[in-house]
Amino acid sequence: MRLALALAASLAAFPALAADYRIMTTGAPRKVVDAVVEGLAATHKATIEQDTAGGVRRKIEAGAQADVIVATPDVLDALVKAGKVAPGSRVDFATTGVGVGVRDGLPKPDIATVEAIKRLVTEAPAIALPDPKAGGTSAVYIEQMFGKLGLAEMVYAKAKLQAGGYAADLVASGAAPIVFHQISEIRPVKGVTLVGPLPAEIQLVTTYSAALAAAPASPEAAKAFMAAIGGASGRAAAEAAGMDPVK
Repeated sequence: MRLALALAASLAAFPALAADYRIMTTGAPRKVVDAVVEGLAATHKATIEQDTAGGVRRKIEAGAQADVIVATPDVLDALVKAGKVAPGSRVDFATTGVGVGVRDGLPKPDIATVEAIKRLVTEAPAIALPDPKAGGTSAVYIEQMFGKLGLAEMVYAKAKLQAGGYAADLVASGAAPIVFHQISEIRPVKGVTLVGPLPAEIQLVTTYSAALAAAPASPEAAKAFMAAIGGASGRAAAEAAGMDPVK
C-alpha cells in the first residue's frame, strides 16, 4: 500500500502528456510543423500525416481525422465551406517561392531571366519535377508555367516525376541534374544545392496556413499548436526552414 502511494506521488510530480493530437500537413511547410511540434513535445504529443495540398483536401473531405490542418489558404477555405475546418481559425504563418536546384558539385546555371530558364530546360538531359497528378500546389503551377512558355511537351518528355515528397531526391540519387520545386522542398535535401528562385515574371509565391478542425478530438493540444505556429516559435521555424515568416 505504501509502495502504491509512493509511486502515485512520484508520478504526480511529472506532468502527464496531454491527449495525442493529429496534424495533417502538406509537404512544403513540414519542417516548420516538425519544429513547432518538437517545441511542444513536453506537454503535447503529435501524430503527423503528410500529403500534397490536393491529397490533404481529399482526405479531410472524405472523413480523415485531424485536429489541425496545415495547407494553402484555398484548401483551408474549401474545407471551411465543407464544414471540416473551424471558421475564423486560420493562421497564415509562412510563404515560399518556386526555385531551381542542382546536384552538388555542378556549376550553378543562369536562372536570372525567363530566356535563361528556357535554355536551361532545353539543354538539360533530364529534369526532376513534382508530379502534377498528385495535386501539389507547386506541381500544378510548374506544369502550367511550362505550358504557357510552350515547353511542356519537351520538358515532360524528359521529366523525372516525384509523386509527393521531395522532387530534389531524384537529383540527389542521380536521376536528373536539376530540379524545379518549392524552395523549402529543395533546401532540406542533402546532395542538392539551391540555385535560387525563379524570375519574378514566372514566380509563384505560396502562403501556408494552419487551421483547427471543426471538431478537434484534442482541442487543448490543437490550440497550443496554433498559438505556437502563429507566434515567435513559428516565425523562427519558418526562417530556419528557408521560408519567409508572415509578419
